Amino acid sequence: MPAVFSDEEKARIKTELCERIAEGEPLRAICREDGMPAWRTVYLWREDDKEFDTAIAHARNIGEEAILEDTLLIADTQERGQVITKKEWGEEIREEDMIAHRKLKIETRLKLLAKWNPKKYGDKVDHTSSDGSMSPKAPQEVDAQLVGALVDKLID
Repeated sequence: MPAVFSDEEKARIKTELCERIAEGEPLRAICREDGMPAWRTVYLWREDDKEFDTAIAHARNIGEEAILEDTLLIADTQERGQVITKKEWGEEIREEDMIAHRKLKIETRLKLLAKWNPKKYGDKVDHTSSDGSMSPKAPQEVDAQLVGALVDKLID
């Protein structure tokens, strides 16, 4: 059965949700904690309260920046761990920096940011110019230029 919150509790929770989302915490993780509403409830609150909806959207924009800044911290901070390799004679255990794990954490965050806000964090670059001189060429035009350049190279 869904929890019922008083108006005072709901106001406190809404404020806490916005603060924590602005710190980069995922809504679903916050909502798994005791005393917090189900994440679906938060979406219902957003539909009923446009001011709260705007506050959540603003908190998410700030939270995206927090997540981006966290990638620098992850990159700059070693994470020590054990690498266990099975050998014929048993196991070899080495302690080393978990570089691959840190790289995965960074890449995951950057990909999520690009999905959530492609205009700000996406990889797409607009190469068009205001006068059209740098407009993309049709594939056939590019193919013809490449073939021409290759033929010129072969003839030389």
